[in-house]
Amino acid sequence: MIIDTHCHLDDKSYDKDLDEVIKRAKEHDVKGFVIPGADIKDLPKAKNISYKYDNVYFAAGVHPYNLEEFDENILKKYLEDKRCIAVGECGLDYFRMENKNKEKIKNKQQEIFKKQIELSFKYNKPLIVHIREASKDSLDILKSYGNFKQGGILHCFNASEILLELGENGFYFGIGGVLTFKNAKKLVEILPKIPLEKIVLETDAPYLTPHPHRGERNEPYYTTFVAKKMAELLDISYEDICKITTKNAKRVFKEFLG
Repeated sequence: MIIDTHCHLDDKSYDKDLDEVIKRAKEHDVKGFVIPGADIKDLPKAKNISYKYDNVYFAAGVHPYNLEEFDENILKKYLEDKRCIAVGECGLDYFRMENKNKEKIKNKQQEIFKKQIELSFKYNKPLIVHIREASKDSLDILKSYGNFKQGGILHCFNASEILLELGENGFYFGIGGVLTFKNAKKLVEILPKIPLEKIVLETDAPYLTPHPHRGERNEPYYTTFVAKKMAELLDISYEDICKITTKNAKRVFKEFLG
């Protein structure tokens, strides 16, 4: 069994064939799904999907690209829902930032990130963290909160070695399709340094589609290609990778999944 810990099934690209996407995933033993919250406007859709399908859950959060939509009261409403099992995705993203407003945007991202971290503690739900070109600031902020007993996942782990220490603070490392890319040398090199008990699988579907399907829409079934590449790189059986990562996902999401 595989759990896709990060798939945007509320994306409009699945509007016409979500039944088939989930069926195809389950036929390939992908039987647990987490829809991260990135845009407040999509939360009603994510919630509805989670109630429609077995073993589909959602998270409530605001992506750093959507800061203006942040509304703590709306997030609280969804975080109280029984199908909502995490806070996020939230975090810091300094990629393609406008130079003239750089510091202002950074400060705003950090402010909203901290508010969502605090919601994670308040509701005792794991934190799904997005980090892009902001490893040092992210590390400093997360470490300032001490141990995340509620757990957390560094989504699409960016292979920054300084972030590995967050494994001791309750965090897991989400590994997806990037692992299969030809230019993923840094991630390939750092993968053996991540404790096996701290790795979870994800797709970030419909984005970051793994080889050999690059250029296509990503979907949860494609976690199988990530697992196979991981098994090859770590010289562990595919079956063991599936078992270990599923156990890890269930641990961080407190047995909600499957």
